[in-house]
Amino acid sequence: MNLLNLAYLALIAVFYLFLCRGTAGGSSNSRSAVGIGAILDVGSRVGREEKTAIEIALHNFNTKSSNTRHNFSVYFRDPQSDPLKAAYAAEGLIKTQKVEAIVGMHTWAESAMVGEVGSRAQIPLLSLSPSSISAPLKQLRWPFLINLAGSNGSEEIQCIAALVRFYSWKRVVVIYEDDAYGGNSGKLDLLAEALQKSDSEIEHRLIFPPYNSLVNGSKELVRDELIGLFRKQSRVFIVLQASLPMAIDIFREAKSVGLSGRDSAWIVTEGITSLLDSVEDSVISSMEGTLGIKRDFPNHGGDYENFKSQFRGKFRSEYPEEDNLVPGIHALRAYDGIRAIAEAAEKRKTGEKIMLSGNFTGLSGEICLTAGGEPCPVPLLRVVNVVGRSYRELDFWLPGFGFSKTRNVHVTEEESGLSGTVMWPGDLVDRPPTGWAMPTDSKPLRIVIPKRTSFEKFASWPDGKKRPEGYCISLFDKVLRQLNYALPHEYFCYDGPYDDLIQGVYNQTYDAAVGDITILADRYKYVDFTQPFTESGLSTIVPSSPDDSAWMFTKPFDFKMWTMCLALLAYTIVVVWFMEHNSNPEFQGPWNAQLGTALWFIFCSLFFVQKEKINNNITRVAVVVWFCVVFILTQSYTASLTSMLTVKRLGPDFEILKQNKLYVGCDNDSFVKNYLETVLDFQPDRIRIFDNESQYTTAFETKEIAAAFLEIPYEKIFINKHCGEYTTTRASNRFGGFGFAFQKGSPIARDFSEAILSLSEDGTLRKLEEEWFGPVTECPTSDKLTLHSFVGLFSISAGTSTMCLIIFLIRLKRHGGKMARVHDVDEEETGSLAGEDMGSGSGKPGGPTPSRAVTFPAEHGLSHQWWRSTSCRWRSVGSSDPVEEASPAVIEMPKF
Repeated sequence: MNLLNLAYLALIAVFYLFLCRGTAGGSSNSRSAVGIGAILDVGSRVGREEKTAIEIALHNFNTKSSNTRHNFSVYFRDPQSDPLKAAYAAEGLIKTQKVEAIVGMHTWAESAMVGEVGSRAQIPLLSLSPSSISAPLKQLRWPFLINLAGSNGSEEIQCIAALVRFYSWKRVVVIYEDDAYGGNSGKLDLLAEALQKSDSEIEHRLIFPPYNSLVNGSKELVRDELIGLFRKQSRVFIVLQASLPMAIDIFREAKSVGLSGRDSAWIVTEGITSLLDSVEDSVISSMEGTLGIKRDFPNHGGDYENFKSQFRGKFRSEYPEEDNLVPGIHALRAYDGIRAIAEAAEKRKTGEKIMLSGNFTGLSGEICLTAGGEPCPVPLLRVVNVVGRSYRELDFWLPGFGFSKTRNVHVTEEESGLSGTVMWPGDLVDRPPTGWAMPTDSKPLRIVIPKRTSFEKFASWPDGKKRPEGYCISLFDKVLRQLNYALPHEYFCYDGPYDDLIQGVYNQTYDAAVGDITILADRYKYVDFTQPFTESGLSTIVPSSPDDSAWMFTKPFDFKMWTMCLALLAYTIVVVWFMEHNSNPEFQGPWNAQLGTALWFIFCSLFFVQKEKINNNITRVAVVVWFCVVFILTQSYTASLTSMLTVKRLGPDFEILKQNKLYVGCDNDSFVKNYLETVLDFQPDRIRIFDNESQYTTAFETKEIAAAFLEIPYEKIFINKHCGEYTTTRASNRFGGFGFAFQKGSPIARDFSEAILSLSEDGTLRKLEEEWFGPVTECPTSDKLTLHSFVGLFSISAGTSTMCLIIFLIRLKRHGGKMARVHDVDEEETGSLAGEDMGSGSGKPGGPTPSRAVTFPAEHGLSHQWWRSTSCRWRSVGSSDPVEEASPAVIEMPKF
């Protein structure tokens, strides 16, 4: 009985278990199976992370989702980084395993090959690698391919260009690993375009073959190629794309050969930055100072922490040799890919294929599955800096807004740079690297100076001297003291044209050119110039030709003007006399007296000092108009004469020199000759070339040239030395002035420009000019009026006065002779009268004295007119009057 009971109970238990298993089996069978293919490189760290993330995602979806209608399974395939194997694996998964979606493909080459297979089968493909071509083209060729990692990396390309622009690096070297499928050509074109907008360029492109194609490894090849980079000037290296093994070899060999020292800069893209958590410490140490770009993702929140916990446990159990248990961005994208496929499968109707659409927030950020397969939001990037055996995160970056310390980048400007301190290669922290091959003691800066200079005070190398000298050399030494780094250098002398000297810097024969080198637009195409340290422009020098005419005072008016003035003067004299001589006593008398009065009146009116009274109103009108004319003429004359005597006369302009076909001179080996021919249209046979300053003065003295064309710095020296002998005019055309030339993209030119500005602001530049060229003094000009300019005027005045004096003396002498004859006659008559009186009289004194007879000039006679015009005073003298009381006769003679 007990046995039967036990058997019965056992039978019931077995039946119950059967029922439970049947129920469970029925629940499982109610879900439709969905197969998902995963093409991963499980031999790499990235492939392992992706595989672990996919398994966690399927486990969570199959076990934790009670309302799901599907049971998902995954089939892994390892193409071993071979795109063809990836395509074969995809075709096998579709035909054999009947998968409805494929996820994986870590490289663009694998994505492109698998995309062809997926398009024929019309199943969705989720690529975990970024696209290397634009979205429209990709959608047209591979309509079922979706890239969870984004497009062709245009955002990180723009971020790299922003870094290059901020640090003023003009040249970069791009390093990338070729995948044989054009996966990097799109990125390279985008980078070249972005750098061009930032006024930078790619100096060299270093292309490595695919790592898997190298039979004996890549170390020897990488080392040889990196050593070749020493021939390039740029020390800014951008690793655009490389597999992890290739990147490790590149950085290790770069550190070994010395390319990752001070003043170098290394930048890597997200493809390498995202793997920094997966490499060994020794690899990271070889990358010290490198800047990396990576996509920012929200590594916080409950979902991320749960996934991180699951990932750490599963990854430790499956790969105990791995030390880093933190999931990277690739694992997050793989998890989000499985989620996207699962949710799309749940939304489809029975019998339909999986169609990926919609958007959601995943562990890797915002996921927006559009027709083009691109994420909708613009990704937020972050710059990291490798320090020691780890890395630290710096600023965020978003296109159009620039860098920011926080994720709120909308308040920043695009031109802002990194705010934090960056540890650069070679432990450089106090300043950014120059990104240029800086000179060393073993390889100093090669500086070339011109040997043939017209004005040796600017730059020359005297025989027997160990180094050159001159104003430019002294300025160069001053600038070196302003720099915050050493600049070993050595000088070379070049005997040739200045344009050839510039070409020597361009083709890297020399590193820089120092001297009196003019900055021109054509030269700027080949070299970079510093800030100019002299004034720019072209001057025309001609011999001074002061006006030596003794009749300078007559030149304000021409001959016709003088003739008209004299004619109007004569006419006014006649008019005034005619209207005044009948009624105005001052204009009456003999004709010569009337003429003199009229002339005196008109000439005095020139100075407004006339005293004659005008009686006729009509005459007053004529005189007032004459006064207006006189006022205007005197003011115009004074102004014109003042201008002619005090304003420096300008020399002949270009047109006069060309029209008269005069010879002109210019410097040898300068651009001026070509400028005169091409711009100012001078005939080549009318241009004379001179080698030094003294030849100009000789040419002027021998009348070989009529003018010389010199640049303003030369003109100042020439005029200062030959003060007062020459005059100058300056053309309106301007040039760049004198500057130092460096190779294109050299940061030394920028540092020199800053130092030159500092020297100019603190007065050092001016003191240096005075030291070499002497103080700038004003040359004596023609502002001081000389005696020679007025010798004609003085001669007229002195001559007129002399003539008047001579005439007066002649007339005075004639009048003196007549007076002497009258005096002799009077004495004779007086003596005879006295004798008669003594003879006939008693001889007593006091007798009456007879009146004296007066002899008159014969020309006057005894006319009534003469008697009335003379003042003769007569007096009767009696004989009884004493002789002593008798007064002599006083006769006032007429004036002649």
